[in-house]
Amino acid sequence: MSNSFTHLHVHTEYSMLDGASRLDEIVKAAVEDSQPALGITDHGNMYGVLPFYRACKEEGIKPIIGTEAYMAYESRFERPRRGRGKASEFPDSGGNTDEGRKLYYHLTLLAENNTGYKNLIQIASRAYMEGFYYKPRVDWEVLNDHSDGVIATTGCLGGQVLQSLLRGDEAEALDKAGRLQEIFGKDNLFVELQDHGIPEQKQTNPALMKIASKLGAPLLATNDCHYTHQHDHIAHDALLCVQTGSLISDPNRFKFHGDQHYLKTAAEMRYVFNSVEVACDNTLWIAERSDVEIEFGKPLLPDFPLPDQFNNDDEYLQHLTLEGAKERWGDKLTEEISDRLAYELRVMSDMGFSAYFLITWDLIRYAREQGIRVGPGRGSAAGSAVAYALKITDLDPIEYDLLFERFLNPSRISMPDIDMDFDSRYRDAMINYVASKYGRDHVAQIITFSQIKGRAAVRDAARVLDKPYAVGDQIAKAIPPPVMGRDTPLWACLTKTEPYQEGFKAASEIRQMYENDPVVKEVIDVALGLEGLRRQDSIHAAGVVITKEPLTEYLPIQRKPEKDKDIEETPVVTQYEMQSVEDLGLLKMDFLGLRNLDVITDSLELIKETVGKELDIDNLPLDDEKTFSLLAAGESIGVFQLESPPMRALMRALAPSSFEDVAALVALYRPGPMAANMHNDYADRKNNRKPVEYFHPDAEELLRDTYGLMIYQESVMRVAQKFAGYSLAQADNLRKAMGKKIRSAMEKERERFTSGMEGMGYETRLSEEVFEVISQFADYAFNKSHSYGYGLVAYQTAFLKAHYPVQYMAALMTSVKGRKKEDSAIYLNECRHMGLQVSVPDVNTAQMNYYPDIENRNETQRIVYGLSAIRNVGEGIVSLLISERNSNGPFIDFYDFCERVDIQVLNRRAIEALIKAGAFDSLGHTRQGLLASYEQIIEQTVSRRREKEMGVMTLFETEEGDASQVFDDKVLIPEIEFEKQQRLSFEKEMLGRYISDHPLRGYEGTLRRKCDATSQGVSTLDEGKVIKVGGVITEVNKKQTQRGDLMATILLEDLEGEIEVIVFTKAMAQVGHKLATDRPVIVTGRIDRRDENSKIICLEVEELKSDQETKVTSIDVKIPSTGTTTKHLENLASLLSEHAGECDVYVHLGSKRIWLGADVRVDPDSGLLGELRVLFGSECILI
Repeated sequence: MSNSFTHLHVHTEYSMLDGASRLDEIVKAAVEDSQPALGITDHGNMYGVLPFYRACKEEGIKPIIGTEAYMAYESRFERPRRGRGKASEFPDSGGNTDEGRKLYYHLTLLAENNTGYKNLIQIASRAYMEGFYYKPRVDWEVLNDHSDGVIATTGCLGGQVLQSLLRGDEAEALDKAGRLQEIFGKDNLFVELQDHGIPEQKQTNPALMKIASKLGAPLLATNDCHYTHQHDHIAHDALLCVQTGSLISDPNRFKFHGDQHYLKTAAEMRYVFNSVEVACDNTLWIAERSDVEIEFGKPLLPDFPLPDQFNNDDEYLQHLTLEGAKERWGDKLTEEISDRLAYELRVMSDMGFSAYFLITWDLIRYAREQGIRVGPGRGSAAGSAVAYALKITDLDPIEYDLLFERFLNPSRISMPDIDMDFDSRYRDAMINYVASKYGRDHVAQIITFSQIKGRAAVRDAARVLDKPYAVGDQIAKAIPPPVMGRDTPLWACLTKTEPYQEGFKAASEIRQMYENDPVVKEVIDVALGLEGLRRQDSIHAAGVVITKEPLTEYLPIQRKPEKDKDIEETPVVTQYEMQSVEDLGLLKMDFLGLRNLDVITDSLELIKETVGKELDIDNLPLDDEKTFSLLAAGESIGVFQLESPPMRALMRALAPSSFEDVAALVALYRPGPMAANMHNDYADRKNNRKPVEYFHPDAEELLRDTYGLMIYQESVMRVAQKFAGYSLAQADNLRKAMGKKIRSAMEKERERFTSGMEGMGYETRLSEEVFEVISQFADYAFNKSHSYGYGLVAYQTAFLKAHYPVQYMAALMTSVKGRKKEDSAIYLNECRHMGLQVSVPDVNTAQMNYYPDIENRNETQRIVYGLSAIRNVGEGIVSLLISERNSNGPFIDFYDFCERVDIQVLNRRAIEALIKAGAFDSLGHTRQGLLASYEQIIEQTVSRRREKEMGVMTLFETEEGDASQVFDDKVLIPEIEFEKQQRLSFEKEMLGRYISDHPLRGYEGTLRRKCDATSQGVSTLDEGKVIKVGGVITEVNKKQTQRGDLMATILLEDLEGEIEVIVFTKAMAQVGHKLATDRPVIVTGRIDRRDENSKIICLEVEELKSDQETKVTSIDVKIPSTGTTTKHLENLASLLSEHAGECDVYVHLGSKRIWLGADVRVDPDSGLLGELRVLFGSECILI
């Protein structure tokens, strides 16, 4: 045998928070040592198998597929109680049970061939599907069922055999090993030897050799690899601390013995096992025997059930397409449409994808038939005329010049990718439909893995090293912000690399800290070892896989454990992530739940209920002036894709006047186009503030609609087609090469493009110029099909807001009732801004959800708060309440309510919540009065009702029709009421917001004048900027630091939401006396993005005075002496005229103060000051 070695017990980053070996690093280490093969045996899963397989193949080393399974003591169905023994002895075996055994044991399994690989898939799947208890466990039966082609070992110290030896029971150890040999065969059960310097291994290895001798079983030397290099043990140690929430300095925490759990060289392994070299030789024997070949790229579509009259998928697809085309375009199709459909159908047939489109058509058909709203199309699928004919998409690709080749390129065979948006409430119903149609064992959701990113790695490292929080925070903040939407990894901040050049330039501060501060260096060195490792698994937000044969014929599956749910009720998920599923050729579909579709569905229902109109939202006129006026004014809060403050500012500058403008907004508001200033160029060219320019006169025909800018990838393709004679398929390849910036591919395309342009009659010099122009645009250009698809949803939601504001806003607020309260605050404030009243819930008018009350058309239209959105009031109680009201009319008073509703509704907790929320206000009772008496009233009423049910009459009751006088024994409701502050406080407690009133009413103008941002606007400003934010203090939490100094965190709420303010000890000494709940204040502070959320670090606090106290009679605008252009002055004049009012305006030019006269007076409270600050800078207003 050679002197080499093969590692067969290897934990990668997919052994979550336990393995610290990155796949590329560990494969590279094995290759550098000339090892012929490498195994993968992650804990209880096969997550990393396909990326590992590919990495090994690319490096020319043989991959050996395996897993370290968890094994039950006897049966996978046993559920022993976790005992009180120390889990820290062997935490990866779950600690002791009451019987003194382990909850689970370890068993190393390797695939010898493809049969073995398939059996490993079965074993890994059944462990989750049948044996999950703390961990996914197999048992002797499962192993026996799937032993063919599998090599097993006796495992590490956590295995059954070793545990018997550690208990001193050699007979049981021999029995266990014999049982494994019986299952796997004489040459397929190896007795595993490990030596990391652990005393227990020194103790048990001689006994293991005796067992091997008695059984005639081969020995196998392994190293339990959990990290790649010896020095990585520090990062691995930190990773274990992250897993267990411990500090490295804690002597009692779970940790590995020594620093030997790395991928040792062959020489090192042979030195350790020099007395049993055959154990090393046997690793090479297994490597020679192991031969697993996994096929990639071959499409494996499930069979679509065809009607009897059709022979194959192609025929049926053609039939459905032609029928749909007549519905879309009329009975007589034009030659252009017919040719396009025939071309697309031929491509689909030639590529073998007809079944894909039938499956997708069927899903959309089912959704529409069930009344489930479907999006008009996302991604490039809207470029397919066949998809439009089948009603998979709702945009005519011929009318809007959407390109099929951008979706399905006939020169590049890859599975189509149609992402489907559904009303988010029915996503699970769609998955259930697919499972029932194709078989529940053929359908699963797809796993995804979160990784430890740079900032989190730094903070984790600082915590486990027990460094002050400020150290980790300082380093995390020094990591540069995303460049073009992409984070710069920590390692790329220290080492210059081409993909992250901009990030490297911005990271000079962190490099200086690393070089000059040993504490920072220590933290970063540990963080570098953590960065990029897998933290946990979760379910992909959209991905679903559908297979021809049962799932486990292709990949391992699992159930995703969920809190308070039996494992059998949890979703079935693949163990391979999205890319691996696609690589196998399996049908992957994206089912996305889009909340805005919920809003559209609910809006249409409310419009029908309240005004009796059935609006056809899918066939709206796309030239509606009212809709474009709303967008041009930037009044788009709540409109899909168009509601962020910068987007609203862009719309005011762009003034959209066509559907194409709306689609362009979706494409332009992205890091790339914005970095190139394309969004402003588009707005200026559209509104004649800049001339429209074309890089060549022949480009005008292609780029007229986008004012000479190539904002779409399809424009790049059209330019290549027209100027260089490319086919659209070739043009798509060009777009892809340019987007990926692969130098070799770019140079190849440059030559081809240049010769193509010359062939079309253009000069060589021009061809070079045009290639440079389109390569720049290709960086920023966006998918036109996606822009138009999402642009249509944006237009639909804007139309609803413009024409049916009360119904739309009611539906919008319902859609966020279970989400973070900031969303509801923004929309509540928007209702107020729109002049819509939102009233507290009312037992006589409120519905389950927010509901538009438009019966009295002379009054302000209002939205009644939904009863189910009240805290402590469940939907079951609300259903019973509404049912009684609908059956027998409104409630007269609280007594009538208690007499009539189902007794389940008279739940004290729920009634108290209804009272505090104001739900009984309309019955004429005060909230304080009801709170003082409701328990007695309920107790009396329930008692009387139960007696009546039993046929018992009280002294004061009469027979029906008896008019004799009786004593009135009703508990009186006192006429007392809370002060406004207490009433609002209870309201906020139950509803999450102030509804009937707000402590900041009457302060709006002062807030606009004095503050730089709202609570929600802070997120759009740069970290570290010092700003003023105003609001009412709703919560104060004071605490002492380790030194005994006082600090605080407060919640500051304004009309849009709330933001956390941190008051450190120095500021606390100055402002602590001003921090009281319900107090209106203005906080001056620095923006902080700790843990990615915006916070304010307090510097000063001042009293917020009402508008009446701070009435402004004039404003002074300082014009900067440099950088001011004619355009700035034109914009100033425009702004002043748009915000007419009663306030004088003075302009400062240098040392001169100029009054603009009586004709130029403005309203400073209408948003003018904010727009002036945008125009001339934050220091331009002098009030």
